[in-house]
Amino acid sequence: MKLRPFCCAFALALSAGLLATPPVLAAPCGSGSFDSWLTAFKSEAASKGISQQTIAASFNGVTLDQAVLTRDRSQKVFNQSFEEFSGRMVPPRLTRGANMMKQYGSALSRIEQAYGVPGEVLVAIWGLETDFGVNTGKFQTIRSLATLAYDCRRSDEFRSELMDALRIVDRGDLAPQEMRGAWAGELGQTQFMPSSWIKYAVDFDGNGRRDLLHSATDVLASTANYLSSYGWQRGKDWQPGTPNFAVLQQWNKSEVYARTIAYFATQLAHAP
Repeated sequence: MKLRPFCCAFALALSAGLLATPPVLAAPCGSGSFDSWLTAFKSEAASKGISQQTIAASFNGVTLDQAVLTRDRSQKVFNQSFEEFSGRMVPPRLTRGANMMKQYGSALSRIEQAYGVPGEVLVAIWGLETDFGVNTGKFQTIRSLATLAYDCRRSDEFRSELMDALRIVDRGDLAPQEMRGAWAGELGQTQFMPSSWIKYAVDFDGNGRRDLLHSATDVLASTANYLSSYGWQRGKDWQPGTPNFAVLQQWNKSEVYARTIAYFATQLAHAP
């Protein structure tokens, strides 16, 4: 993930819901239409070293996505208590999480040896973010990011994310048509923003690609790399008040969400 502009794309969208609002028009940050803005962005991308092949493939047929703008403007404040949120999110995922611990036990052991992050924490995040890769999102990432970059609300932030999405394509991690995820641009089985993909994604399965959409091993190792980079302390507890809990809050700023990760991980640690 991370340092995303929104809370967990899957879990918090489910928990908070979306307000019903009429279609919202973008406020262009600059003169001209979306098409003229996109033409200028393509030139900027080329000036920053993105290949013409990547630019052409990534923006082929891209148009403004009104559904993304509507969702951006209709987010509700997440106000569930820890008891409510964890009680709804953890029990339905506990059995599958325990099975994932067994299925990926060897990889998780190697990941912990490399990064110091226990498998229970990684599997808890995986389950809460996308139901272990089942619900990664269906929005076209390039289109979503271009829409949000064109809009005035957080234009600079999303211009940067869009450029990093092109870098993901340019270095061969994903093809543009593979890049589908949450409406705000989060990608993969633990929902990395493109900037975090660029910084923290690793090829742990050794196939030459950093693939957080299809390779569970890459997903778990990249998530561990993210947490390690924020100071995860090997062999230490992750309960609220500990340094490792503070790292979980770097994953997601919501204390309720971070506490739910910690609780889920503890439950997995004690699972038979």
